[in-house]
Amino acid sequence: MKALTLSAFGSSDVLEYKEVNAPQLKAGEVLVEMKAIGLNFADLMRRSGTYPMRGSAPYINGFEGAGIVKDSNHHPRLKAGDRIAFADVPFANAELVAVPFENAVPLPDAVSFEMAASVMLQGLTVQYLTTDSHAVRPGETVLVHAAAGGVGQLLTQVCKLSGARVIGLVSAADKKDIVQSLGADAVFLYSGDWKSQVLELCPQGVDVVYESVGTTMETSIAVTGTLGHIVLFGLAGGKLLLGNPLEIIAKSITITGGDLWNYLVSEDERLRRSVQLFGWLTSGKVKVAAPTVFRLSEGKQAHDFMEGRKSTGKILMVP
Repeated sequence: MKALTLSAFGSSDVLEYKEVNAPQLKAGEVLVEMKAIGLNFADLMRRSGTYPMRGSAPYINGFEGAGIVKDSNHHPRLKAGDRIAFADVPFANAELVAVPFENAVPLPDAVSFEMAASVMLQGLTVQYLTTDSHAVRPGETVLVHAAAGGVGQLLTQVCKLSGARVIGLVSAADKKDIVQSLGADAVFLYSGDWKSQVLELCPQGVDVVYESVGTTMETSIAVTGTLGHIVLFGLAGGKLLLGNPLEIIAKSITITGGDLWNYLVSEDERLRRSVQLFGWLTSGKVKVAAPTVFRLSEGKQAHDFMEGRKSTGKILMVP
């Protein structure tokens, strides 16, 4: 089979599209013919050597995708030809992937391969952020960082669906229209005085901040109200700048960490959470931006496109 591989760590120049051995199924695995593969920032971090890679060289990157079961390997419910998706299976950047039974999520007919590969990681992240990390309630005011990004766009919509008022933060003026079109009540630029703007709109401070940047944490704390909540689920800025911790104490602010892998702990949990995610999508209440699609053989261009921050939607690779 063909796969996008790397044998050394570095820039996108290390990527090679070449013939490798097909996976040998073990007990409890199905063989999936991939139809769409999600590219995520973590894949760039693994390629650079910042995050560890599974297996041995030539390494195969990727953890998210969707496809057709080619060999069900005695699965009790799945059969050859069934459509499935996954969010947490290694070696996804290939024509064929061995998927553990418990990681295979059946796809509803209304969810395409491209949509599934666009939302499994980001959508399930939003599902736990808005139910487990902080159960968003009607009437709350929510501040969403990086609101024009993949997670940010979904967060904005799900928080609105839950009855909250949503304030979005974006890095560029052209991204404001995107977030406003998704129902955000206000959208502010990082380059502006967003602390004053948020507090003018919400003088008592917001109820919850979804913080994914890290370097903005001090200001996030400043705009959070008494007994408010900050959910820290990313460090896109590269580090955490907390500021004066006395402000956390003075306002009794709760800061919660969030990582999807702590919630996808069983087949039942994956299925339960996916059912809610797919329900949002198939009802039309949550919309997914059109992805940018590359061939898997164009993996270098896909990585370069992501690193250039040229897209506000998901980047997919198709074998």
